[in-house]
Amino acid sequence: MSAPCLEVYPGAVHLPGFLSLDEQRVLVEHCQDIGNGPTGWYVPTVRGGGKMRVRMLCLGRHWNARTYRYEASRRDHDGRPAPPLPPQFSAVAVRMAEAAGMRLTPDVCIVNYYDAAGKMGLHQDKDERPDTLALGVPIVSVSLGDTAKFIIGGLTRKDAKAMVPLASGDGFVFGGLSRLRYHGVAGLLPRTAPRELHLDGRLNLTFRQGAA
Repeated sequence: MSAPCLEVYPGAVHLPGFLSLDEQRVLVEHCQDIGNGPTGWYVPTVRGGGKMRVRMLCLGRHWNARTYRYEASRRDHDGRPAPPLPPQFSAVAVRMAEAAGMRLTPDVCIVNYYDAAGKMGLHQDKDERPDTLALGVPIVSVSLGDTAKFIIGGLTRKDAKAMVPLASGDGFVFGGLSRLRYHGVAGLLPRTAPRELHLDGRLNLTFRQGAA
């Protein structure tokens, strides 16, 4: 039986329970292996000198938090080349996009690790190529671990917002008319991760096209 597909806004689709526990475990273990390696987790410093409230890992291309540009190496951190994007990661994103009636050929995955205090302010993902944005090519988000209070609004910060709980194994796809909606994470629901994942907090994988 296929997973449910819930449209929150036109082009913004929640895929609850999309990944099996075994699929989640594989992703978690692979993320932890990369994150604990030589080109692993770091805390980005944004424009103005503030620190983000997540640990980050960019695969395929590096997103520079100071310039808001994609690069081959982590020039804003340690200068190391970005680790490659594993094909099995991309395959998950392609499946989720197809389930939501969209297409994605990802060239980057940004992995964010949220601890109990982790949050992400409202923002638009608009640093990809102009042609990708104009076509409404989707972003695919994969949630692993603790449930997140995901907030998604409109095309301005002041627009009305919806809160969608994203549990472990859920997908969320936003493209088309919803590609540039503001979104963020208001916080986590502690101790909601499946025990089998051995994960404290939450991993979020966001896949994008047009970063090269």
